[in-house]
Amino acid sequence: MPLFTTGGVRAAALALGLLFLALLAIDPVRAAARPPAIPLANVYHPGVNLQDYWVSEKLDGVRAYWDGEQLWSRGGHVYAVPHWFTAQFPRYPLDGELWRGRGRFAELSGVVRKVQPVDQEWRQVRFHVFDMPAPEMVFEQRYRKLKQLVESSGSPYLKLVEQRSVSNHDELKARLEQVVSAGAEGLMLKRRNSLYRAGRSDDLLKVKTHEDAEARVVGLVPGKGKYEGLMGALKVELADGRRFRIGTGFTDVDRGDPPAIGSMITFRYRGLTATGLPRFASFLRVRNDEPVPKAD
Repeated sequence: MPLFTTGGVRAAALALGLLFLALLAIDPVRAAARPPAIPLANVYHPGVNLQDYWVSEKLDGVRAYWDGEQLWSRGGHVYAVPHWFTAQFPRYPLDGELWRGRGRFAELSGVVRKVQPVDQEWRQVRFHVFDMPAPEMVFEQRYRKLKQLVESSGSPYLKLVEQRSVSNHDELKARLEQVVSAGAEGLMLKRRNSLYRAGRSDDLLKVKTHEDAEARVVGLVPGKGKYEGLMGALKVELADGRRFRIGTGFTDVDRGDPPAIGSMITFRYRGLTATGLPRFASFLRVRNDEPVPKAD
């Protein structure tokens, strides 16, 4: 007689499935071993119906996802965070940005990438939340829930990103100029009736005085003239595989110690060429916000 009959296998599978569902009902946070894909922004363009959106400051920080137990990076790595930093965070998943203040991205990236967190450094960091993965709710409803969660948590390290309405393009432009002059990176627009969807869409739009993008460093071009003996330009590759060079935006320190081959950088540009490549590309910074992997 076979050890397991077909009916027995089915019954066992059903029992395991029911047990799994029961566990999820008790603690839904444990359902995902890794964070889900997150919404990403397109670029704002005039003609968008701004009455459908709320506007907030674009924080120059590090994207992070709280799954109820751990903080994850956009690349799917867990940040090494002091226990006290997240001790009062809610059990609900939250989407937001680790931030240390305007113009302090380089300092922040050095803090969050460490395998062993330094308490004194993390006391200057805040987790600013702007969304949560609740598929059945539109953003207006999610934002109200977020506000309740932040207020009830009592955590000094958890902050809610303020959202406001905006009436027209001129008002948006004036607000952009105001925050940029104060040191901000730009603004974000979030569609009020949008669902939480992964990937890029017009539900989320970034509004900046310049365009920026990311590329991977694939080579170094030696400098000439006053840059002899230094790096003259970077050879970079876009996500679609196309390559070009970036030769401006570097300090002498950058040229003496250029970004490593394989690293990701952020660059600014102004429009696209006839072939679709970034025009007037200029180096902005190394995008080194992923935590350092722990040694086995």
